[in-house]
Amino acid sequence: MGQAPVVYGQSDRPPRGDYSRASSDYTCAQDYAAYTEADHDTYRRLYARQKALLPGLASQAFIDALPSLGAEDRIPRFEDINARLKPATGWEIVAVPGLIPEVPFFSLLANRQFPVTDWIRKPEEFDYVVEPDIFHDLFGHVPLLFNPVIADFIQAYGQGGLRASELGACELLSRVYWYTIEFGLIREAGGVRAYGAGILSSSGELAYSVTSPEPHRLPLQLERAMRTRYKIDTFQQTYFVIDSMQQLLDFAATDFAPLYEKLREQPTIAANALLPGETTLAS
Repeated sequence: MGQAPVVYGQSDRPPRGDYSRASSDYTCAQDYAAYTEADHDTYRRLYARQKALLPGLASQAFIDALPSLGAEDRIPRFEDINARLKPATGWEIVAVPGLIPEVPFFSLLANRQFPVTDWIRKPEEFDYVVEPDIFHDLFGHVPLLFNPVIADFIQAYGQGGLRASELGACELLSRVYWYTIEFGLIREAGGVRAYGAGILSSSGELAYSVTSPEPHRLPLQLERAMRTRYKIDTFQQTYFVIDSMQQLLDFAATDFAPLYEKLREQPTIAANALLPGETTLAS
């Protein structure tokens, strides 16, 4: 029996994706034959646009890993990516019909399986799609799964997510994911560069996150990130910057349980707030 669609927040539009295809863990087969030539053309054009924007804005680790994704001119087959990814870091990508609940998501990550939405946006959504599609997931997330440090961090995040679920702290931990894996910046080349998938797959936010004087760029501190709300419908107003990929793995070794208890008593911080004593980093 297929799964029910997943809705986050409030929306008048049901989530896209055929959840009747999903198994109990929300994974499904990539229906490669269902992709049209228009779908492949959309992927090709998205890939070409984003690749051209990367120099000087994206982390060198991401640029180095991008060729491992494979085909640029059409949607890749997941099994072809896995043939390279599994030997590299022990990860594999699995198809899902769309957004999935937190616990199944954490469980997949904890088992080194990264869920990738298997549908692609329509041509009229070329510049902006409401939900993550195959291009966002493949181009934004998968290259850094070939990086051993990021690969280990994302598995540790999944394991931590399962514990957070038991402790009722998923919202606090979700902000760490948002401000690192989705919208993280790293000190590099005398400035900052993007490594977060939400930035790397966005034609507008890539340059904005690195070069614009408007957003705050703060050194990543777990408590600050966990308290900070984020924007889902505009460019971010605050980004958190790491010094190295290893810093993420070091954070993952932290016992988050005392942090959760401490932060439950503290107010959240607005997405655009700069606290007393904080100084935004130069781009």
